[in-house]
Amino acid sequence: MDHTSFTDLHWMLDIIQSTNLGIVVLDQEMRVQVFNRFMQVHSGVEASRIVGERIGDIFPDLPLAWLERRVSTVLDLGIPVYSTWEERPWLFPFALTLPIQHELNQMYQNVMFVPLRSPLGTVERVGLVIYDVTEIAVAQQQLQEAQIQLLELSRTDGLTSLWGRAYWEERLREEWRRARRNSNLASLVLFDIDHFKNVNDRYGHPVGDEAIRAVARVVRSCARDIDICGRYGGEEFGVILPETNAQGAFAFCERLRKRVAQEPIAAGDAVLNLTISLGIAELNAQLGDSAEWIAIADQALYRAKEGGRNRTCIYQ
Repeated sequence: MDHTSFTDLHWMLDIIQSTNLGIVVLDQEMRVQVFNRFMQVHSGVEASRIVGERIGDIFPDLPLAWLERRVSTVLDLGIPVYSTWEERPWLFPFALTLPIQHELNQMYQNVMFVPLRSPLGTVERVGLVIYDVTEIAVAQQQLQEAQIQLLELSRTDGLTSLWGRAYWEERLREEWRRARRNSNLASLVLFDIDHFKNVNDRYGHPVGDEAIRAVARVVRSCARDIDICGRYGGEEFGVILPETNAQGAFAFCERLRKRVAQEPIAAGDAVLNLTISLGIAELNAQLGDSAEWIAIADQALYRAKEGGRNRTCIYQ
């Protein structure tokens, strides 16, 4: 080797050791040939300990079967293979060292598997290039979390934290189609707060808002996980009860009605004794669409209010 070639090799080795990438070279028997400084720093394993050893003997927690498949593909086909953190968050379980505030505690990694050829052109070794992509992964996950939160906010009523009307009606249409398709039971409940205009007129809208929030809390406490509760508008609410006939819906409504009537609501200096009126419509085959389902539930609610309020009526 002449002086120029020796100098070039020295510089190349210096770059390999100094780069902010992990570089590992494996032979066909998965024995480590190169283990650069990045790998030593993050793993705590010195090159003198691992070079010449099978990588699985030094790192028993590696996904060895997955790694061997990747290496075998590169050896057989002679083409690079790339693995991203979305596919596998990390290959080497390195502790997270970046100064970022996140619940994660391990480095996210992309890995490139590169065929390394002999002077005769045969692929005898595979180079692994490990990229620390933790900042990118965390930023993307935070963006996804923010998008989920924004979607949730767009669907949720700001005053009650129940579903807002637009999304609730979307769920109503879905439930109507599902129940009709599978011949399942389902009931719809519409209810509102009795004489609510008097509350606003006498105590003001902030007290009225607290009354609406209080009723919403009672609804959540009475509903099952599968029930779909929404604020339909103003002081009116809607609850979709899957797998429930009219008699089951009546039991739910009476439990809800009694809870509201029995629990005084403190709002500022006022103590309110509220009642609600409720209408029930069980889904039936004669309904043409979800709008008709709402219409007959509204008719039942109207009869409850005409009948003296603080009562539940089933659409007949």
